[in-house]
Amino acid sequence: MRKLLLSAAITIAPLAAFAEPEHWTQLRNMPFPENYPTQESVEVLHDEMLFHRATQVVQWSLPAMTVWAMKKGSEAEFGEGSNVFPIWKDRLSAETLVSTPNSDLVYGMGYLDLQKDGPTVIEVPPKLQGILDDFWHRPLTDVGFVGPDKGEGGKYLILPPDFEGEAPEGYFTFTSQTYNVFVFWRAFLGENRSTDEAVALMEQTRIYPLSQKDNPPDMVFPNGSGRPANMLYPKDFRYFEGLADFVQNEFVDPEDAAMRGLMASLGIVKGEPFSPDDRMKAILSAGAEVGMKMSHALRFGDKLPNTKYWEDRNWHNVLNVLDVGFNEDTFRNIDAQIGMFIIAYSISPAMVMNMVGAGSKYPFAYKDADGNYLVGGTSYRLHLPADVPAQNFWSVTLYDAETASGLQNGQPYPSIGSNDDLTYNADGSVDLFFGPDLPADAPESNFLRTVPGKGWFTLMRLYSPGEAFFDKSWRPGDFEKID
Repeated sequence: MRKLLLSAAITIAPLAAFAEPEHWTQLRNMPFPENYPTQESVEVLHDEMLFHRATQVVQWSLPAMTVWAMKKGSEAEFGEGSNVFPIWKDRLSAETLVSTPNSDLVYGMGYLDLQKDGPTVIEVPPKLQGILDDFWHRPLTDVGFVGPDKGEGGKYLILPPDFEGEAPEGYFTFTSQTYNVFVFWRAFLGENRSTDEAVALMEQTRIYPLSQKDNPPDMVFPNGSGRPANMLYPKDFRYFEGLADFVQNEFVDPEDAAMRGLMASLGIVKGEPFSPDDRMKAILSAGAEVGMKMSHALRFGDKLPNTKYWEDRNWHNVLNVLDVGFNEDTFRNIDAQIGMFIIAYSISPAMVMNMVGAGSKYPFAYKDADGNYLVGGTSYRLHLPADVPAQNFWSVTLYDAETASGLQNGQPYPSIGSNDDLTYNADGSVDLFFGPDLPADAPESNFLRTVPGKGWFTLMRLYSPGEAFFDKSWRPGDFEKID
């Protein structure tokens, strides 16, 4: 097979004195006698074009592929159908592979298929907190206290994008732009970290097609805790197999026409089989792997502007936008969108609210005080000053830098926070410790284990953040190496 000349082979010169990579020079110098390409030029440049299209399609489709992989992984482990609603009844541990989950809440996650079921009803119990997103992670609505039911519960009716006719009255009605819809419930723990009340609340949920409202199917609430559900998208050629599957099962939104054209050149067209030959498989394999690495370089390479919460700290804002559709005045902020969905899922307007005592904030760190990446073989101390500004609770959770799922460190949960029985300093501050082994003189209650050979990052969750967070009078320390 012809050797592909792809940008994956680029060796970049030092940034301080940037010189054009040799690969670019080779492409510039492809022969075009009398302004027409030679056959070799045609083949090399066409392959190169498809490779670049593959990397861009990967980055563009991350919001959809994140939740599509979650749905497919959930169905494989727990079963299919909108009436199947897994609940992590004993909290979500690292056995479940999903990006940046919260181990300090009870999660419930389900998936609607409006193409199969048509308009679908969700009966929401009172005092619930949740969101509904379409499968491009565009929010339909918050649910519960910050949703239209105001915490009193009610019936939500979700219409497919091609719905025609009049919707019945008596529902909170929303039209999805995709056939698939993500249903995401979250609930706080009770006294002594009990999950019983939260689980009982979620199990009052009812989901059924409107056409079956008089005889709805029974709900199924599998316990997801400790189950090895793999809800992550692959980062190789299989990514495009999953994307082709998604395209076949989704509504054609005119907004996506240009990017669908790029997909078509890669062999992904709705209504047509996806059957790449060996040459295209090689291009797509390289495109998937390099596209993923480009996305990680953007997220973890400090290429996203103005993300730091505190200029003198290595804590960043995961979702550094004001609009959860990533829309700026004259463009869509694609880089911010990539930065979000290369490590996370779920999005709602409440996530970008800046209101004292409402919502939550998620400072995000992947480097230590010296600007080096956090690695599994090194020990660190994190100092949090007294009065952490979280009126509900705060926590620090560790994630695998490769998968963004919970770090599998051998402890029950890869998180630590105010709901735990921590040892505090005399002034009310607290020191947390991270490393492959418990550091000398560190209390075990304040320790999370890391794994040598595995880089990691963390999210600090502040639920109901206080004024001291917004006015920056409180600021956490950085991760400091322990010798």
